[in-house]
Amino acid sequence: MPILNYTTTIDAFKTVSEIEYILMKHKAKSIMKNYEGETITAMSFLIDTGSRQIPVKMPVKIDECLKVLKKEKQAGGRNIKATREQAEKVAWRILKDWIEVQMALLDVEMVTLQEIFLPYIVDQSGQTVYEKLEQRQFLLEG
Repeated sequence: MPILNYTTTIDAFKTVSEIEYILMKHKAKSIMKNYEGETITAMSFLIDTGSRQIPVKMPVKIDECLKVLKKEKQAGGRNIKATREQAEKVAWRILKDWIEVQMALLDVEMVTLQEIFLPYIVDQSGQTVYEKLEQRQFLLEG
């Protein structure tokens, strides 16, 4: 089964704009985009808890998405466009869908913004919670 949104024609910049709007409506602050050349590689923003603002960095892994598109095309997916431009569109669209679903959980008060974005919260050194845990082989203690 092909990956979600593999046929999207929506430009990554439009999708990023839609994500910014969703985040803004859910009280994210200071939304920024990170670039490599002309490619947006991540979005950063702040979660305002009332007592402090927590930095979050949401990466998008375009190269990994491209590898999957190429693999699916080789496996017989004739309609799959396996280009870097398409991978960028697909990766951002999937991230937008994920954020929309997470915001729906937030809207019905099943989660908090901190719970949703916990792996992507950034510490003073610039590392995410996920990256720190990965370095420690996901050991929470010691």
